[in-house]
Amino acid sequence: MTIVRLARSQQVRATVSKYFLLHRAPVIYRRMKACLFIANNEPMIVEDVSLDAPATPGEVHVKWKASGVCHSDLSVWEGKLPLPPGSILGHEGAGVVVSAIDSKTGLKPGDHVIGNFVPICGECFYCKNGQPFVCEQSQVIGMSRFPFSRSDGSRFFGAMGGLATFAEEAVVHEAALVRIPSDFALNQACLIGCSVTTGVGAALNAAKVTKGSTVAVIGCGGVGQSVIQGARIAGAARIIAIDLNAARRAAASRFGATHSIDPAVEDATGAVMGLTDGRGADFAFEVVGLSALQRQAFDMTRSGGVCCWVGVPALDSEVSIPGAMMALANKSIIGTIYGSSDVRQDFVRFVNLAKKGELDLASMVSRRIKIDDINDAFTEMLKGDSIRSVVEYD
Repeated sequence: MTIVRLARSQQVRATVSKYFLLHRAPVIYRRMKACLFIANNEPMIVEDVSLDAPATPGEVHVKWKASGVCHSDLSVWEGKLPLPPGSILGHEGAGVVVSAIDSKTGLKPGDHVIGNFVPICGECFYCKNGQPFVCEQSQVIGMSRFPFSRSDGSRFFGAMGGLATFAEEAVVHEAALVRIPSDFALNQACLIGCSVTTGVGAALNAAKVTKGSTVAVIGCGGVGQSVIQGARIAGAARIIAIDLNAARRAAASRFGATHSIDPAVEDATGAVMGLTDGRGADFAFEVVGLSALQRQAFDMTRSGGVCCWVGVPALDSEVSIPGAMMALANKSIIGTIYGSSDVRQDFVRFVNLAKKGELDLASMVSRRIKIDDINDAFTEMLKGDSIRSVVEYD
């Protein structure tokens, strides 16, 4: 997940304050289990919390059936993405609508939905001009409700899009939900909520990988594997997986990589050049979020090729690029958030690709866990050994 606007911590705090000024006392009607983000780098706490009833038009009560544990959740927990504690993480969820108030999109009880962590207002400049993934109202929509409360009365909000998929249930705005066909497994559909859309979308929508091309992917976690799948779906002839982790490189070959490089053993840029008669990759993706690797992706991109930055490095980082070569080599650098996707169409598109067997979601799930195991899943991510842990709810 990559949301640059989330870096505006003052705006986040203003949104938090605005909630308490504008909202009347909530009606609490449900108690359920949630994993609470209390402090950076401290274990999250699983306990029973209260959930407010939906109260305003567009609010939807969702019972989550499954949630991926995403590296962006880890980044918030570590303090790298400046979202405050006192919230519930999780943004890669799929579930079933329990109830909805005056839904303009027609959501009704029983509908299967995937959470969209960049809510779409549909009215701003970006939404009207085909770029809903940078909707200027997404933060206000997503974080303007605090529907959870502990026994001591303290209030909690959903940290990304208001989704709070590390809770059994949530009340969110319909702008953060997309209805999908009800005949697809929700413990796979949840991955479309972030990693799959970010990665497959980066390949198909942002970089626009072409048939017969050579693609290099730096970083083969959940998003990187999805980039690889997107490149395969686009018809790339050669897909080069670059990762320090042998298990991830092996997984990449199952998802469509034709070659792999261990950057601890050989220079990745030189290896890519060697595989392409010295030209470089037609498309190179950085999916880690390190400025040094963003530069490396640029260096291994051929003249006239496309370098796509998917990962988000530290907010104060900078990348030095030779200015003359940007023009003389005619390279393009593309940044992408959420795979540059319009999730209202792309979520269903990716579900259909999975149903046809063209997009493998089941193999991306490394572990199926319960909500009490989320801290362990974070430890697994820190080790770098898993692609995705998925929380399954009863």
